[in-house]
Amino acid sequence: MISREPDLLLVRYGELALKGNNRIDFERRLANNIRVALEPLAPAKVERHWGRMIVRIERRAEVAARRLQDVFGISSISPAWRAELDAEAITVLAEQVFDEALAEHARPGPLRFRVRTSRSEKHFPLTSVELDRTVGGRLKARDPRLVVDLDEPEVVLGIDVRAEGAFVFARRLAGPGGLPVGTLGRALSLISGGIDSPVASWLATKRGLSLAYVTFHSAPFIGESAKKKVIDLVRALSRFQPRHSRLWVVPFAAVQVAIRDVGTPAYRTVLYRRMMQRIACRLAEREEAHALITGESLGQVASQTLENLTCIQAAATLPVIRPLIAFDKEETIRLARRIGTFDLSSVQEPDCCTLFMPDKPVIRGKRELCDELEAKFDVARLAEEAHANAELVSIPPEA
Repeated sequence: MISREPDLLLVRYGELALKGNNRIDFERRLANNIRVALEPLAPAKVERHWGRMIVRIERRAEVAARRLQDVFGISSISPAWRAELDAEAITVLAEQVFDEALAEHARPGPLRFRVRTSRSEKHFPLTSVELDRTVGGRLKARDPRLVVDLDEPEVVLGIDVRAEGAFVFARRLAGPGGLPVGTLGRALSLISGGIDSPVASWLATKRGLSLAYVTFHSAPFIGESAKKKVIDLVRALSRFQPRHSRLWVVPFAAVQVAIRDVGTPAYRTVLYRRMMQRIACRLAEREEAHALITGESLGQVASQTLENLTCIQAAATLPVIRPLIAFDKEETIRLARRIGTFDLSSVQEPDCCTLFMPDKPVIRGKRELCDELEAKFDVARLAEEAHANAELVSIPPEA
């Protein structure tokens, strides 16, 4: 078995390869995001090659590989060891790497395997198929359990023959895919303590958006634990984008009291959300963000009918992106579990949307009536005061 840490990490990307003339910009951004993600572990050098990147890190390569599983734009990561460009040296290293992989399959009976070589260094004397056979034959001769299976192998030994050496590996850790954060601009995500908005934020980040966050807090009616819950959610999401995450906490109680005093309880939730959109658009200017992200899903709750969403979006001056618009709740829950926000979201805490909640919220709101109700209180003043008194919380990436 091999006795040393991996020499490097082979990082593969998928969608970036389709970006044509813009590809180099996406690759540069991904390389920078990789370096930033690994900063807490050790300095990393990232080399860009066709279809993949080579990451060299001074120490903790295995931990670094797991960290890169949260970096958008990466399709897979392989911890790898380097050999000189010599068939015997490659074979000896392959035996050591393969022995370590076999330790996870300590059972009697046949074990299906294959060797898969890629060869960009055309001066190497063996073709890919010839090296596959050379290494595979040596491995098979050492262990009678082994059966070559090119279609459904249980263990795949990879060999990447390049000008700078041959890299040998036996694992591919799945990356999250998507596009590198920051390649598609910046947006402001309206996040609450629920299940939906963190998942919507994750999906927006996966499509290359850099996010800042805004939440609405109704002190003194709602306690500080609700605010802490949202901070914890943003911290959990922060590992998916470089650097610190910025969360704006907006005081919202005065707005809700004004809406309550107008009467027409059925419209309260729609009016709350219209005010949130106005305030968020103002904060988006400060963040140089060009869209809002929300966790709304069509028909999931009473306020999320097509008519109500139309009423709510009319108050915004920026595009509103709804990544979950066609998701059902079970799909959202599965994704929340996968990204690690479900347990945090499941902690029972009241949020601002439960304050003065009507028994029968309007299902098919009318924009004209929204305008009439908002004429009864000072929309501009309340929005400006909430915006001016917003608290900025800087949240470092989760370790």
